[in-house]
Amino acid sequence: MKKAFCLLCAVLLIFGSLLPFVGYRLAQAVLAPSLSESDAPRPESTVSQPEAEPVQHSSAEVDADIFLIKDQSSGEVQAVSKRDYLIGAVAAETPVSWPDEALKAQAVAAHSYALYCRDHAASPEEGWLSADPTRRQGYLTNPVLRSYWGVDYEANYTRLSTLVDSVLNEVVCYEDSPAGTSYFAISNGMTEASENVWGSPLPYLVPVDSSSDFSADNYEYTINLSSQQVSSQLASGLGILTSGSSPENWFGTPELTASGYIATLPVCGQTITGPALRRVLGLRSACFTIQYKADSFSITTRGYGHGVGMSQWGAKAMAEQGASYADILAHYFPGTEIWH
Repeated sequence: MKKAFCLLCAVLLIFGSLLPFVGYRLAQAVLAPSLSESDAPRPESTVSQPEAEPVQHSSAEVDADIFLIKDQSSGEVQAVSKRDYLIGAVAAETPVSWPDEALKAQAVAAHSYALYCRDHAASPEEGWLSADPTRRQGYLTNPVLRSYWGVDYEANYTRLSTLVDSVLNEVVCYEDSPAGTSYFAISNGMTEASENVWGSPLPYLVPVDSSSDFSADNYEYTINLSSQQVSSQLASGLGILTSGSSPENWFGTPELTASGYIATLPVCGQTITGPALRRVLGLRSACFTIQYKADSFSITTRGYGHGVGMSQWGAKAMAEQGASYADILAHYFPGTEIWH
């Protein structure tokens, strides 16, 4: 009996010692699949992805070798090579004695503007833009250049053609299209927003500083018109009749744009825009003041031209201060880029 009891105790002792091990193996069998390597969370990849290369555009995507120019005098559409047009356009717009970078900026602006006109013309085959070579407006033909420059023709042509050739295939673009890079002679110290002159806003034709224009030749210019002359021009140009009112009361207090040009002006009870009055009265700028005295109007303008885009005098001043043609174009047409 005593032996049987000892044997039973030994069996129980052995079985008890195996329980923890059996419990562990059972737990491992049940729980191990949820902790397997394949199901465990993986750290996110730390391998960096290469940055996308910037798109490289070529001016060939938007350019042309032949420009269609309508002659204002003859009414004919002339097919002009790109090179000849740019040489003639720069010669018509700026003195050939001006700094290289100013002339190159003018060449690229004229190039881009012509392409913009092509893209927005109702009938491009009828001419992208107009010019009057015989009156030295917009573009000069080679025969006109020979006459204009005289004995300096060879030297001037060689210099100007070399500068044009250096930027011949460069176009100012905005959002993958040629930009409307308009230009004019002299600002009032700030350029004007396009919507204040032409009615439509363009994001790169916005007011920018051009205070170097203060030193331009004839920055301020005064003309005197008799009341009879003003009355006649208001009637023929705007249909405004001045009879029955005193001349000193014809013009009211103007509203100005942010750049200081006249936005609107009361004229004999009607509201007229500054650009419209500039056109009718033949003024150099829409930045002007009017004074009446002794049956005559004294009108003083500041600047010369519509004021939108690149001031040519400002470009000259920037070039003299060391700016490149690309710097000049970036300043006057913010947000654009030059395609080569």
